[in-house]
Amino acid sequence: MAEPRVVVVGAGPAGMRACAALVEAGLRPVLVDEAARPGGRIYQQPPEGAGRPAHELYGLEAAKATRIHALAPELAGRVDHRAETLAWNCFEDALDLLGPEGPSRLAFDALVLATGATDLALPFPGWTLPGAYALGGAQIALKTQGCAIGRRVAFLGAGPLLPLVACQYMEAGVDVAAVLDATPFLAKLRGLPRMLFAPATLAKGMLYVARLRRAGVPMFFDVRRPRAEGDGRVERLRFEAGGVEREVACDAIGASFGLRSETQLADLAGCRFEFDPRTRQHVPARDAAGRSSRRHVYVAGDGAGIGGADAAELAGERAALALLEDLGLSFDANRAAWLEGRLARLDVFRRGLEAAYPFPAHMVRDLDDATMLCRCEGIATGALREAATARGAIELNRAKAFTRVGMGRCQGRMCGRAAAEVLAVARGADLASAGRLRAQPPVKPIPMLPELLS
Repeated sequence: MAEPRVVVVGAGPAGMRACAALVEAGLRPVLVDEAARPGGRIYQQPPEGAGRPAHELYGLEAAKATRIHALAPELAGRVDHRAETLAWNCFEDALDLLGPEGPSRLAFDALVLATGATDLALPFPGWTLPGAYALGGAQIALKTQGCAIGRRVAFLGAGPLLPLVACQYMEAGVDVAAVLDATPFLAKLRGLPRMLFAPATLAKGMLYVARLRRAGVPMFFDVRRPRAEGDGRVERLRFEAGGVEREVACDAIGASFGLRSETQLADLAGCRFEFDPRTRQHVPARDAAGRSSRRHVYVAGDGAGIGGADAAELAGERAALALLEDLGLSFDANRAAWLEGRLARLDVFRRGLEAAYPFPAHMVRDLDDATMLCRCEGIATGALREAATARGAIELNRAKAFTRVGMGRCQGRMCGRAAAEVLAVARGADLASAGRLRAQPPVKPIPMLPELLS
């Protein structure tokens, strides 16, 4: 029989470990990734010849990043690596690709989606000013281009990436104006018992905070009503902390309020979705091995549910073993069981992190009607609230029809989660009932090439 064509989308920790397991089993998978070099966003590599040492780019995660990067030369020739290639659609048993040589269609017998995650963006007054970035954007600038988003940067948000990125910037020589955490300090103590299930990871997080404090970086917790101000670009960030109105001078802001899974391809592939109350989003339904509801389609890493880089590596390998089993090929059942046990342990740690950094619901409640919600279409928060309360929009896709929220270039990737939160609060309903924006191809903007129009 012909060797099955197995396609892996995403060359981050999950995708690379999946490829390694498939190669070990004697397969030659196709690896599709938008970046020129493997690593994903978390271990994103600079261009060839940049010459910056790993410890400057990845800090305490340098050893892990180096191990993932080392897989590429180890797998060279045994993986069909389609670099700088976007998988922009999935229809039946094929992916539509756009790469350096133009558009193409890639059929598959089995598919592993390791699509990762992006920042969860919540709007606040002034977030559209030049100089306001997502934390991921701030990291990309530092890792790939060796530059900062500003000379004096304030970091705002909720989640463990907040002190990590602030520390990376500080150690790169950037003046960190302040770290503004929208979650309470006491929440960190509540999450501590579960975070002890991964003591090494917990210790690293505490070290980042200690380094920032030792350097005298101002840190505030339970930050409320942030607003960026400036004449044509970011010049300062005002906020409330401890019941006191405060202000920090800055020329750039890195903001993120958690992570959202990239699930568009799973949706287009026909996978069933379910609501995850812990991460407050709809994700592909899957079993402990990464099998989705669609036969021979597997999901792994943060694209299947936020778990972090360590869990992504394990999940990528586990999904590959499930794929081998389902194709009737030899696989290591003992290794599969160990991976599931380790993932279960990391899931306890993840629950601790989610308790330590709860969703800052006050950010949604405190939004004024004039604050921009959908940047692509220029839709303010008040328009969505009006659709919910006066026009009976009980679900996100209905609200999209009324307001055009999520109809722009990003197709709701950036505003969809925030829009669901606003809609649920406006209706006084639970978040799950707000639904999710249905994926539409292309999953990201692509040029209108003649070949695509024919």
